[in-house]
Amino acid sequence: HLFWAFFGVLLWLSFLILPVTHSLKYFYTASSGIANFPSYVSVGLVDDVQISYCDSNIKKNTPKQEWMNEVKSEHPSYWKEETQTCLDKKETFRVNLEIAKQRFNQTGGAHIFQQMIGCEWNGETGEVRGHDQFGYDGEDLIVLDPLTQTWIAPVQQAVITQNKWNHDRYDVEYEMSYLTQICVEWLKTYLNYGRSSLLRTGIKKYHLVLNAQLHLVSCHATGFYPNRAEMFWRKDGEEVHGGVVKGEILPNNDGTFQMSVDIDLSSVAPEDWNKYECVFQLSGVNEEIVHRLERTRIRNSPLNMMIILVVVAVAVLGLIGVVGFIIYKKKNGEKWLFYLSFSLF
Repeated sequence: HLFWAFFGVLLWLSFLILPVTHSLKYFYTASSGIANFPSYVSVGLVDDVQISYCDSNIKKNTPKQEWMNEVKSEHPSYWKEETQTCLDKKETFRVNLEIAKQRFNQTGGAHIFQQMIGCEWNGETGEVRGHDQFGYDGEDLIVLDPLTQTWIAPVQQAVITQNKWNHDRYDVEYEMSYLTQICVEWLKTYLNYGRSSLLRTGIKKYHLVLNAQLHLVSCHATGFYPNRAEMFWRKDGEEVHGGVVKGEILPNNDGTFQMSVDIDLSSVAPEDWNKYECVFQLSGVNEEIVHRLERTRIRNSPLNMMIILVVVAVAVLGLIGVVGFIIYKKKNGEKWLFYLSFSLF
């Protein structure tokens, strides 16, 4: 779904984006048996923009955004403390990984122990939501239910941990305090320092590209912010689901995002193509961008052009071969009609 041609119309939009929900997330990963990969990695993100990184090789927590260096002005020992947290968690996660391997009766092989923790805050309503979950080898291991303030173990191997953590109500209360208060306060701090890039008031640019690859048409948008957007195909006012493949929202190098949605029109008559339209909706923006599908505005992708050129080249070479063969047969006084018919198929 990532194949498209870069062409189309550049649309400049100047309307404002309304307040949206912001998030602070941390991902901690311990691994074993994976060559050329750190045994521990931690990553922090604000609104899905990476702000920090630490691993067992560099043994130091580092900022991934220029504005994150400004945190030291208010908290001078911030990065020193973040580094110590990274080193402490590295050891804790190493032990947890070994315990998980024992619980699942495993020894060798590649294994991964992860934690995803964070909070979301709506700047308009003040609503706060927190989450904390652990995983092992790509599956849920133990998850916190914020509503009941209890830990839930979806697998038998984590029931021991579930009972232990739920029994210690002080730790559960501290966990909820972190997710609903401390995490949110830090999120607001980061948003304040990164205001120029995180709290944008409009869309820098918006590209809408239509790309035909045989009967597969791809609609592609890039240069939008934030990363909460929807894109879909519509026919006669109704969203189309059959033959549609939605791509993920991907980051651009400049901090904006891109996405695409494909539709297979192989079973649709050419004269009915103009009944379809690509719709793009950005979170917080009241207006939607609609681009009706018109065959005259669709250009073949580079891949298609290459295929066409190859086919033409093969046809030309084949024709030259046939002509040469005919001339050869004529010079030798032989019949060539049968050979000509055979070569064309």
